[in-house]
Amino acid sequence: MASRSFYLADYIIFAITIVLSVGIGLYHAFVGGKQKTTSEFHLGNRRMAIIPVAISLLVSFESSIMMLGTPAETYVFGIQNIMGNFGWFAANLLSIKIMVPLIHPLKITSAYEYLELRFNSHAVRILGTILGMLNYALYMGVVLFGPAIALEAVMGFPQFASIIIVAIAAVIYTSLGGIKAVIWTDVFQSFVMLAGIMAILIKGTLVSGGVKSTWTIANENGRLNFFVWDTDITRRHTFWNLFFGSMIRGTGLIFNQSSVQRICSTPTLKDARKVMMFVSPAFLITIAMASFEGIVAYSYYHTLGCDPIKSKQITNPNQIVPYMVMDIFNGLPGMPGLFMASLFSASLSTLSSGLSSLSALFWQDLVKPHTKPMSELKGTIISKVAVIVFGIIAVCVALLVSVIGGTLTQITGTILSAIGGPLTGLFLLGCFCPWANAKGAFIGTISGIILITWITTGQYISPNVRKAVPLPSAPIDKCYVPFTNITSLYNASTQMSTSAYEYHSTVFTTESPIVDKIPSGIDYFYSIAYPWFGVIGIFTVLIVGSIFSFLTGYTKPEESNPMYLISIVDELFFFLPESVKNVMKLGYNYKKPEMYGTKETIYDKTVYVDNELDKQLSKNDEETNNQMNNENSALLNVLEENEHHTKLQKKSVNKVDCDSKNGRLPLLSEDSTHQGQIVVNESKT
Repeated sequence: MASRSFYLADYIIFAITIVLSVGIGLYHAFVGGKQKTTSEFHLGNRRMAIIPVAISLLVSFESSIMMLGTPAETYVFGIQNIMGNFGWFAANLLSIKIMVPLIHPLKITSAYEYLELRFNSHAVRILGTILGMLNYALYMGVVLFGPAIALEAVMGFPQFASIIIVAIAAVIYTSLGGIKAVIWTDVFQSFVMLAGIMAILIKGTLVSGGVKSTWTIANENGRLNFFVWDTDITRRHTFWNLFFGSMIRGTGLIFNQSSVQRICSTPTLKDARKVMMFVSPAFLITIAMASFEGIVAYSYYHTLGCDPIKSKQITNPNQIVPYMVMDIFNGLPGMPGLFMASLFSASLSTLSSGLSSLSALFWQDLVKPHTKPMSELKGTIISKVAVIVFGIIAVCVALLVSVIGGTLTQITGTILSAIGGPLTGLFLLGCFCPWANAKGAFIGTISGIILITWITTGQYISPNVRKAVPLPSAPIDKCYVPFTNITSLYNASTQMSTSAYEYHSTVFTTESPIVDKIPSGIDYFYSIAYPWFGVIGIFTVLIVGSIFSFLTGYTKPEESNPMYLISIVDELFFFLPESVKNVMKLGYNYKKPEMYGTKETIYDKTVYVDNELDKQLSKNDEETNNQMNNENSALLNVLEENEHHTKLQKKSVNKVDCDSKNGRLPLLSEDSTHQGQIVVNESKT
């Protein structure tokens, strides 16, 4: 059983995936603008097509967590986790309706530019940036860890070497080709991932006795537990914490840096909405397919009569799918290699997106606002070096994650909630609470982080928290191979300490059954199920942030800017009379400038002009280019003071002035402190 190594064909398929991924990066490094400007490196000059962007955003969230963690979750605890994906789907639909129209017109590069615009505070922006970068670094570490445990399970390949291979490949094509390379590599990798998943589902179902037999076995052994209506907040998974918890947390997914980069890389708001309309159902379908892999795996080993976890052939549930692949494709050269290629593709796509996002944040939020103006070439070089540095950080995090137990979905949900929940709450406080000020936002976010960190720490150190009870395992009565003769390729994985899995809801032992005992006192508080962590963090920020805003001088209606706000009253209570809605709005104005609501806005026209000017300016040196990217009012002042400007500068100023005869023009400066503001034109050339 799974006692052979890869065939030559497996290695060839695996190598082709890595080589093509790097090759796409090299291609984009030497074509087009050759990634010499930060706009092209981070946003593809905001001219990316809908389908590639949509596929890239889709696979950015389909990492090894989906390929390994989701099937493992279903194998051990049942398919109930899929309810959380329906919650994410609902959140995505809400985002299309109310979040994308807020983000896209701002034309921002960093998601956290919004925070400075909304709260008029650079400190809040930096807080959000640091938390976002830390959150993404942790996420990438979990993603890198996935292929490592898979290769260790099927080939005895050292985890460290596997982590290094994935990281190096992602760093090379991301640093060379920028966002264009990331997006087009994601497109290629998506087909590899889909092929790997489909091969497992089809072959696994056939060897399990067909579709009816597969699902009958799963149903008879409790794996089809779609709906668990328990209202106890310490129950690991219920319909309530999965569906509603995911829906609440998912409202902040649109503010993820990867999402913002791809949304803002499209030329129009209509295109941005189309991207999300494609991503939402596609994400639900692919996650469902991964869950079905867990059903197929359980039915297969139940039919075989030898559960590999209970029989101790593997000790990590995340290894169940690669272990099964080596079984069902034994004698079919190339198929195990296809699975490993799909797994690495999933990790590469997520890792490259993370590296691209972190590089953009580092440049836009930490370097550019705090340094003297520099050439676009220097800025691009700094961004590329940042990719390398963050790749090294991701490797270090992956090595730390390797000592934590549980399924990858569990690890992700627990580790990232302490940061991701409060960070989402910070964005929601900004767009849904017009009275919130910078002090309230800062204090509310810190409060959320402290509270969730306290809960998660208590779960790890308290011996009396509620433990999750796995479903009954498959039988082992037909495991004829003595344990002492189990192939050595699993020795490395079995050396991991069993105690690493013995904490709150990740306990998985076969020697003695786990008693489901509900704790009391402080241990009940520590036993709160991990899907609630993000929700608690969000509402802590909203409540504490609002309270401190009122205590420190809340933002009055006449001081608020509707461009950065979303009206829950108009979006969710549209059926109410206008008089009632006006009362519920508490005097705040949510109506955005009319020019942002038309099909072809002045903003879009000006952006087009700005792009055309960029083409002309590319013929000049970087110093002139940087000067021409200053705000419109500054250009007009310079023109009045200096009659000896270059002919190109005069043309560009005349063009801007021509467009500004309407009297009001959106400022197109790359300086994030002015993004989206309206400047009144009072000068004439």
